[in-house]
Amino acid sequence: MDVKLQKYVSDCGLMSRRAAEKEIAEGNFEINGVAANIGARVDPEKDAVTYKGHPLNPSGERKIYIMLNKPRGVVTTMNDEKGRRNVADKVSEIGRRVYPVGRLDLNSEGLILMTNDGEFANAVAHPSGNIKKVYRVTVRGKAENQQLDRIRALRELEGERIAPVEVEVKRRDENTSELEFILSEGKNREIRRICESVGLYVKKLKRISLGPLRIGDLKPGEYRELTKTELAAIKKAAGMK
Repeated sequence: MDVKLQKYVSDCGLMSRRAAEKEIAEGNFEINGVAANIGARVDPEKDAVTYKGHPLNPSGERKIYIMLNKPRGVVTTMNDEKGRRNVADKVSEIGRRVYPVGRLDLNSEGLILMTNDGEFANAVAHPSGNIKKVYRVTVRGKAENQQLDRIRALRELEGERIAPVEVEVKRRDENTSELEFILSEGKNREIRRICESVGLYVKKLKRISLGPLRIGDLKPGEYRELTKTELAAIKKAAGMK
């Protein structure tokens, strides 16, 4: 039986009906990939509903929280019009549809979360959560102290305001430098663009942690469900009860 979208949203525990109506009017909900309008109805058994790209699921469905080590060359989408490998392929044996939380670009690798819990995904991905993301970055040549100081001082990138970035040297010689970046936001290709702005070329980029979560010894392409302790920690970091 179909129901009004705002009721379905409320039943999923994401927000109140009144708040949902406002978000629907602003075009933040989609039903089966199509923007929803006020008055839209959904069939909870058949229709896929997303909020700002993140899935909603009925309260009775078991919620899944996956940590995936995304390999290079895999896109962070559920399907790709160019036929490239995507993160959905990596977790297909779960047997349930889960979505990525945030994204890593095609040539980056490392920790990415996947879930069918829309409220959780929205909380973790939202900039207001200020969840720190740590990346291990290998650049070509020797990264000079002056270049690193310029990175730390950056507050604008290609005309767009950015939050302060932390960076430190882990290893460097004349051929390559290994750097650790800590970001509190994740704009499109931010680290690569930052490095390019100071004359550094990224050879390898890997996200090694997201808030309290660490990728550890998880190999590229492997995944596992979060432990109860990890789930509680990342929810706390995202400001969830």
